[in-house]
Amino acid sequence: MATGQYLGDLALRLVERGHNVTVVTSRRAYDHPATLFPRNETWRGIRICRVASTGFGKGAKWRRAADFASFSALCSLRLATLPRHDVVVALTSPPLVSFLGAWLAKVRYSRFFYWVMDFNPDEAIAAGWLRRGSAPARLLDAMSRFSLRRATKVIALDRFMRDRIAAKGIAPEKIAILPPWSHDSEVHFDPAGRERFRKAHSLENKFVVMYSGNHSPCHPLNTVLAAAERLASNNDIAFCFVGGGTEFSRVERFAKVRRLSNVLCLPYQPLQELAGSLSAADLHLVVMGNPFVGLVHPCKIYNIMRVGAPLLYIGPEPSHISEILRQCNGHLPFGMAEHGDVAQVIQNILRLKENGTRPDREKCQPLAGQFSKETLLSQLVEVLEGENKAEIWKAESRKQKCGR
Repeated sequence: MATGQYLGDLALRLVERGHNVTVVTSRRAYDHPATLFPRNETWRGIRICRVASTGFGKGAKWRRAADFASFSALCSLRLATLPRHDVVVALTSPPLVSFLGAWLAKVRYSRFFYWVMDFNPDEAIAAGWLRRGSAPARLLDAMSRFSLRRATKVIALDRFMRDRIAAKGIAPEKIAILPPWSHDSEVHFDPAGRERFRKAHSLENKFVVMYSGNHSPCHPLNTVLAAAERLASNNDIAFCFVGGGTEFSRVERFAKVRRLSNVLCLPYQPLQELAGSLSAADLHLVVMGNPFVGLVHPCKIYNIMRVGAPLLYIGPEPSHISEILRQCNGHLPFGMAEHGDVAQVIQNILRLKENGTRPDREKCQPLAGQFSKETLLSQLVEVLEGENKAEIWKAESRKQKCGR
């Protein structure tokens, strides 16, 4: 999953800079819980400790809750056996694993960095998975606030997320805004890969509209599917859904029940083939549900900008997506539509198809470069190491004062 890729990039960079890095994660594959990885492994200098959990999967809320609870319990035991680390970095998968990281940092006197990839339990409440004001919601909110308060620094992905975090009583200066980065070394416009992908899936001579990534209730696809159904008689347009997640099977069922021959569903593509699959699209879709601004951060836009593909955003304004698109200065053809406005989605698709617009890929790159791995990963490492140096300086100052 994307969070694991970002954590891997960070861990590798820290190892390159001479740090000893330990990663604690799950033994089970994200979308295939029956697949188990080794309990312990050293990979490119990173010590990886994998924790067992139940493998009920995502078919029902109780299954997900059981998997999260079992992982959290066993993760706590595994963390207790680790030696002290100067810095603890916690992400948000599974939800509120940051609570364990915050406690570990507290009892070990370590610095704690909370990297908020999605903001829970607020996301779960907005999605309807938790009832606002219920006992579980209040408990999880208290755990979230503890993580935020204990953090040396909170890393938010955009200004909307920063505002959500600050509304919890966290000082704005304690929050760093650093969006996720594009996969620079793997993703670029790949003409040969584009042709291979299109030929392999019978997409030649089609205008390919692609949604690639996690299929989640936070990114509702009802409007897209309704547009696909209305355009079913247009033999020149194909809708391609690539990825996985809880809603992926629903997309497959919708296409099967409606007998939509213009809809193609494919699993996640290997990272080494990602450039080809993304380059195969004539129009990419980025979707965000109305309640989720500042709670989730569709990072697919950064890889889309790397391949320089036209883009259709379906979701609320303002958001980090709409703000980025406004900066494109006409170099990247795009459209926007609200959820439920199927006619506007279709109008945008037909406009971008009929105009035959192609992005000026060279002129797209300066904006894409703002979200490159080299730029943003270096900034993240600087945040971690900068706070570390500041703490060391404070400790040395205290020692000097005590020695007077």
